[in-house]
Amino acid sequence: MLFVRPARLSDLDELERMARAALPVLHSLPRDRRALETRVALSEDSFRAEVEFPGEEFYLFVLEDSQTGRLFGTSSIVASAGYSEPFYAFRNDALIHASRELKVNRKIHALTMSHELTGKSRLTGFYIDPSLRDEQNEAAAHLLSRARMIYIAANRKRFSSEVFSLMLGVTDAAGASPFWDAVGRKFFGRDFEQVEAESGGRSRTFIAEVMPSYPLYVPLLPGEAQRVLGEPNEGTLLAYDIHLEEGFEPDRFVDIFDAGPVLTIAVGKSASASSSELRAVRDGASENGTPYIVAAGGAHEFRCIVAALAGTRADGAALTAAARDALGVEDKDTVRCVPLHQASGELQ
Repeated sequence: MLFVRPARLSDLDELERMARAALPVLHSLPRDRRALETRVALSEDSFRAEVEFPGEEFYLFVLEDSQTGRLFGTSSIVASAGYSEPFYAFRNDALIHASRELKVNRKIHALTMSHELTGKSRLTGFYIDPSLRDEQNEAAAHLLSRARMIYIAANRKRFSSEVFSLMLGVTDAAGASPFWDAVGRKFFGRDFEQVEAESGGRSRTFIAEVMPSYPLYVPLLPGEAQRVLGEPNEGTLLAYDIHLEEGFEPDRFVDIFDAGPVLTIAVGKSASASSSELRAVRDGASENGTPYIVAAGGAHEFRCIVAALAGTRADGAALTAAARDALGVEDKDTVRCVPLHQASGELQ
């Protein structure tokens, strides 16, 4: 059985294996073992801490097979993006250029560097083993990604009231970004992947020092750069769709490096908050039930699985022994249950 739990320092070998396999490189999963160890230690401290408001906490989750102990993925939350340095993105503004004399009135889109996302909680670090990316294992991807929002919805004071997620933008087979080649390369004089690895998740002072401080007029960009503006990378379409099903929506921001879309949501409007229900655990199984993401463990010992549940909240959560073991619960314990999929229009 696959389940999600907080990462531990004892996972370091498995995490290093996934870090080296992840493309592109994840800031939350550095390939340097010492840096990776620091990130995991920060995550352990964050889960253990008693938090009254979001700060520099970082929460790293892993997807584990309960039978083999092998890890198949990671996902993470940054409690407050840009806590030590501003978090930068391009804001897509519409500017009006008009002349009464010429009878011209045109709306022109322009990109302005902004740090308005600073302080909001951020979902990041999503990586799932390629063997689990097909339709048969789609539930595992939902579990790994959405476990973060379930954790946020259950522990509100640890996070901001708004959450965002930055999706990878369009790149070619060699990893080159049309938007970076048209914009960033002109200012940095370096390859996209090199600056991506050095950026620290868009929270480095050198971004403000080097990137343009004046608006970039979109019509002046090459056609290929305009085409990819706000478009997700093909490799992230599954994660993109999972975010949309959770209730995230594209915002007016795009990534400053590859123009990937920024998705945002108010926590209270997320499926994990609005469709969540508490149920009492009981022994059993529901063969024809509806698939739910079932979570337990509170803030410090969080666990999450996918299980079929039947009936209503009053009927409780009938879980097999394997499911109860994965969650670390016993009969009559309370678990948080969120439907794996939302009915069409439910979040409208």
